[in-house]
Amino acid sequence: MAYHLLSPDTQAILLLCASFGQNRQIEPQPLTLSEYNAVAGWLRENEMSPRDLLNPTFKNRLSKVCVGKLDSDRLVALLERGVMLGLAVEKWTNQGLWVLGRGDSQYPKRLKQRLRHSAPAILYGIGNIELLTEGGLAVVGSRDVDEEGLGYTQRVAQACAEQGIQVVSGGARGVDSSAMLAVLEVGGTAVGVLADSLSKAAVAGKYRAGIKEGRLTLISAVDPGASFNAGNAMGRNKYIYALADYALVVSSSVGKGGTWAGATEALEKIKDVPVFVRMQGTVPEGNRQLLKKGAKPFPETPWNNSLRTLLDAATSQEVEPIKTEVEAANVVANEPSGVANSFADTLFPVNHSSILEIEPTKAEVEAIESEAVDVVTNKRLMVADSFAGMLFPANQPSPKDIYEAVLPFILNHLEQPQDAKSLAECLDVRKGQIEDWLNRAVKDGKVRKTKKPVAYVANQEPALLSLLEKNGGT
Repeated sequence: MAYHLLSPDTQAILLLCASFGQNRQIEPQPLTLSEYNAVAGWLRENEMSPRDLLNPTFKNRLSKVCVGKLDSDRLVALLERGVMLGLAVEKWTNQGLWVLGRGDSQYPKRLKQRLRHSAPAILYGIGNIELLTEGGLAVVGSRDVDEEGLGYTQRVAQACAEQGIQVVSGGARGVDSSAMLAVLEVGGTAVGVLADSLSKAAVAGKYRAGIKEGRLTLISAVDPGASFNAGNAMGRNKYIYALADYALVVSSSVGKGGTWAGATEALEKIKDVPVFVRMQGTVPEGNRQLLKKGAKPFPETPWNNSLRTLLDAATSQEVEPIKTEVEAANVVANEPSGVANSFADTLFPVNHSSILEIEPTKAEVEAIESEAVDVVTNKRLMVADSFAGMLFPANQPSPKDIYEAVLPFILNHLEQPQDAKSLAECLDVRKGQIEDWLNRAVKDGKVRKTKKPVAYVANQEPALLSLLEKNGGT
């Protein structure tokens, strides 16, 4: 039976973990995430992948194999649900849904790198898959937020849309849905991480245009037809934070509720996603208590400067103490790259062992090894650029700042026109960062910006060519 475009690994994971729209208490019961992790660990120990479980010969032997504390007969029965799998995938495909297994190349790297074994084995979704790699600002809050909180949420979302920052949220009533709809209304992009009813949301009128235009992606770690469950709602909170670059809690109660639970979990376990809280207007007590747990005040309005720059600056303030601006400037003037690398090494040592613990199977480990290098590289560049920004404000650029260091590499890639996204992928940096550098290069006359389509190409002046040759360009 053909399973559409599903990889063999994803087929096997679905057979083991999916409920296919049925009550999860029926026999055989699908594996929980922790049970699947046990199977995945066993597969890795035996240098196998989930697809190997589909081999008829191996399935016959599986009943005699001990996989942790799992009943082998249960595993065999789950793997024999091929007809159910085929019918379910056909139904999902007709609804416009897609499915990603944890070993698929398009599965969000951020989930695997930040959550490791807690990353969901299966993701169901609809919309533009590429949005899952864009990061952005997670905006979360109470379902019963007041009008002041809703107005603040909408202003934040509109600012994000205007500045090219994606909104990530949960789609629930109140802050979540308000943030998503507000950013879509003014042309921005959003990712919604749903706890239930993905099939219904996929055809909802309020989301239809965003999905069709490629500006909205909805995902869920539970069956597309699943109804609301408080446990699933709590469990998906960490996915919202892990998919973002920063998080904003608009409104939270103290010690109870999904917003409080998600924020405290993120502060304790997802260290590289800074959590901000609204501290303007009538501030809920939960917001104040989150500050005591390590959250930061969200930059106050008006956001005259780039919101992303304000967030990066607020994140960096407590990272590296600087004795005096003069001392720091003198050090950087002598060894700019050395300081940047030392600063980055302090925060992000090149040790991939913790990242590689994320995936138990051999195939997934191989994929993560290259992804781990990407994430360390990106973080080094983000930290170095933020560090340079503190020392050399935009209105007082230094000839030895990060922009000058990366300019030759940018120009070397722009002998032929490229768009910002493609260039960001080539250089392994954030799209927002490459856009900042490109805008500066255009202003300096180093790069030309074309229209229809929007692209960038180097100005091939003699001095520019000399600079490229000096830095190893061809």
